[in-house]
Amino acid sequence: MIGKLKGTIDSYGEDYVILDVHGVGYQVHCPSRVLQSLPRAGEAAVLSIETLVREDLIRLYGFSDDTGREWFRLLMTVQGVGAKVALAILGILKASEIANAIALGDKATISRAPGVGKRVAERIISELKDKAPSYASVDAETISVSQTVKDNVAVRPVAEAVSALTNLGYGQPQASAAVARAIQSAGEDASTETLIRLGLKELAQ
Repeated sequence: MIGKLKGTIDSYGEDYVILDVHGVGYQVHCPSRVLQSLPRAGEAAVLSIETLVREDLIRLYGFSDDTGREWFRLLMTVQGVGAKVALAILGILKASEIANAIALGDKATISRAPGVGKRVAERIISELKDKAPSYASVDAETISVSQTVKDNVAVRPVAEAVSALTNLGYGQPQASAAVARAIQSAGEDASTETLIRLGLKELAQ
């Protein structure tokens, strides 16, 4: 199996790059974000590679780093998510953004990818929610607030504060993050009014 390729950019296709490695041109399919970040033809490049082998096909997929490759693998463990959908998601979202969206239950962000509807986004969140936090850049308190609100088990002031902020037009992930930071500042016994006031202050920064 090929795990990494280091060579020279030969040419680009619509969704792939030809990487020349000691005279052998490897066709590597990449997310659009990765293709846009690669240098011009004739310049050196390094890609982390995932090799998919099927009866009628051997295809290489390339990523900027091992984390991107790992998320490609994780996404494809979800029912209904193949290489094309996984590449589409990684084409518009960084690995950390995918992890954050899953950890926060943010279907809207994942659904931005072409070919990813609400049902597929929900399945991704459901099946990967236990794996996402270790990759996420959001803190554990934000994830906890978002999950308790989503599951309708948040304490009243927290639920009311998040609801108030979303009613003002903020997304649920943004509202949860702001309330989480407000809790860190004011304490777990803070009133709804305090959490809203501090949450708005956080969002305004």
